[in-house]
Amino acid sequence: MSKGAGTVEGAEGAGADGTVLGYEEARDELIEVVRRLEAGGTSLEESLALWERGEELAKVCRRRLEGARARLDASLAAERAAEEGGEPERR
Repeated sequence: MSKGAGTVEGAEGAGADGTVLGYEEARDELIEVVRRLEAGGTSLEESLALWERGEELAKVCRRRLEGARARLDASLAAERAAEEGGEPERR
């Protein structure tokens, strides 16, 4: 992770360079945010900014996992439908 010790990223779900974060990147950054909060030694303002960033990263992770689950469910439904000779379930 190449984030500076005093930096907190900006836009929701975006990395330092503005790219959309994948699950692994968001999870890794969230781990770093938690580590910094647990270590203490930050100002109240920085702690609040870290907390807010952690909340954003947790949402990114949750959305990514929900999307993966939906794709998995759709794939399993299509597989079941193919085995039964019917049409796949539409969502």
